[in-house]
Amino acid sequence: MTFEPVRLGEIRPRGWLRRQLELQAAGLTGRAEEIWPDLGPDSGWLGGPGENWERGPYYLDGLVPLAHVLGDEALLGKAKAWIEWILASQRPDGQFGPQANDDWWPRMVALKVLVQHAEATGDERVPPFLARYFAYELEHLPGRPLTEWGAVRATENVLAALWLHRRDGDARWLRLGELLMEQNADWTRYLTEDLITGRATVFDHLTHGPNVAMGLKVPAVRALLDAAANTDAGAAGNGTGVGRMTELRSCLGELDRWHGQVHGMFSGDEWLAGREAYQGIETCQVVEYLYTLEQSALAFGEGELGDLGELVAFNQLAAACDPTMKAHQYHQQATQIAATVDERLWTHSSDDANIFGLEPHYGCCMANLHQGWPKFAASLWMQAADGLAVFAYAPSTLTTRVAGTDVTIEEETEYPFDETVRLTLTLGTPARFALRLRIPGWCTAPELRVNAESIAAVAGTDGYVVLDRTWSSGDVVELCLPMAIRRVRRERGALGVRLGPLVMVVPVAESWRPLPEARGLGEWEVVPLSSWNFGLHARARGGLENWPVERTPVPDVPFTAEGPPVTIRGRGARVPEWRAQHGSAPHPPDSPVVTGSPAVDCPLVPYGSARLRVAELPTVISVEADGREVT
Repeated sequence: MTFEPVRLGEIRPRGWLRRQLELQAAGLTGRAEEIWPDLGPDSGWLGGPGENWERGPYYLDGLVPLAHVLGDEALLGKAKAWIEWILASQRPDGQFGPQANDDWWPRMVALKVLVQHAEATGDERVPPFLARYFAYELEHLPGRPLTEWGAVRATENVLAALWLHRRDGDARWLRLGELLMEQNADWTRYLTEDLITGRATVFDHLTHGPNVAMGLKVPAVRALLDAAANTDAGAAGNGTGVGRMTELRSCLGELDRWHGQVHGMFSGDEWLAGREAYQGIETCQVVEYLYTLEQSALAFGEGELGDLGELVAFNQLAAACDPTMKAHQYHQQATQIAATVDERLWTHSSDDANIFGLEPHYGCCMANLHQGWPKFAASLWMQAADGLAVFAYAPSTLTTRVAGTDVTIEEETEYPFDETVRLTLTLGTPARFALRLRIPGWCTAPELRVNAESIAAVAGTDGYVVLDRTWSSGDVVELCLPMAIRRVRRERGALGVRLGPLVMVVPVAESWRPLPEARGLGEWEVVPLSSWNFGLHARARGGLENWPVERTPVPDVPFTAEGPPVTIRGRGARVPEWRAQHGSAPHPPDSPVVTGSPAVDCPLVPYGSARLRVAELPTVISVEADGREVT
């Protein structure tokens, strides 16, 4: 089953998610234009003489959804100035944007912006604008084909063409989609047959982390193109969607095999970098991978994509900025024992790539990070042919139309920090439709009640429980997703730990050290104030899976080292021979490590709450002088 997006602005974040988005609005996104000249009044995307490539469109690709999910008039006003300039920039031949730069790639991002703007506002100028530009592309792409970045990211353009085709039925836009895909890299073959199996050592578009994150969209876009062509031809579905989802699983499986890290994402600092926890992940890669998962969920309707999306959002995305979203990292490390200027073993980056600042290393992440949280919030719910489906769980309110009536669903939850989700429905008139509730693959014993009546929470092969019934105002759905502690096996016997969708890590006490002559809203190194080289007593207290879990209210700053909302009370011991190298923790020693270090309490907290952390740990056995094991 395929899904459709709900209209931008129909989902309003609440609770901790709204606070996170408000931090973004008060921080890097809301103040970007005043603190970064590349997004100031001289931008080429405002008609000025300044930067005229991707940074303006990248910024808008996050600013527009942030403004609409928050309903923030100030942000809407900022976005309006850029959008009006873009719409006014179109020339008679259909081309648009800065005249000094005719690259296809940044216009692909601008198309995403215009589609979101039109979805949220109903701006009738956008469809004819797109039609004129797509006609321009059909005329000029054969003689001036995609190159460089555009030739590996063409799916972004195809999605916009498909959006217009769904509205006007013009077959030309499907031909454009096919032409763009012909000129795009064959990502499926590369990721399944030719994928590099170690660290990249030279630049190649196919090993560039953000490119890979976008390239993973190819199976979904291919499936959507095929489905649209079949519909136009009056043909029945031929099952290509199932085959394309299989392709995506194969791509993800190969990436995990050769480059997968303990938290589930693949490395890329800035190129594919193997499986070790000291290799980095670029913030651009994080937000683009999350967007790919959201779009793939629309194309395939598979719950496992929501599982992956939650992993990315609640862990890597949360950790990519400082807790108040005033600064960001270019690269984050799964095991990160310092965020300082140092010569780390990146595949390609400068020494400052993992400090928190305005523009560590390249400025692309400062331009592009803005889309992560807003698009995640806007994707929590999706429309199914028979009703509504959950992509991810978070506190929110959905107001939309289903089965011919107005429907509001209040989602009360502290998920992912807690296990329960409560949905309260309000309808204009009673109506029958399906609610598709995603049961995460990690949850083995879900509990479901409708109006206090227990319902069997048995998910189908797509990962969804389907509640198909006539709904009335006041109906309440309660879902409990018990979170058992789980091990993630790593090389050399090391372990990672997960609790529901959260990656749990051993935190390292942090000292935030301001850098001199800081730009933007501040720039910091983060240095450790405690030891980091611990291993886990995985057999202590009846085994790791039985360690106590403690929960406290989510603080006003959701992802902070002060007062993390969930803690696992683990046991561990120092591993003295595990020492820092190049500013990072090298790979853990072979497990189990037999040590004379005493067993101590070793709490684990959410990955996104700890900017300094150890995510991949050896197991240890502490022994007394006489050889007796101590737990």
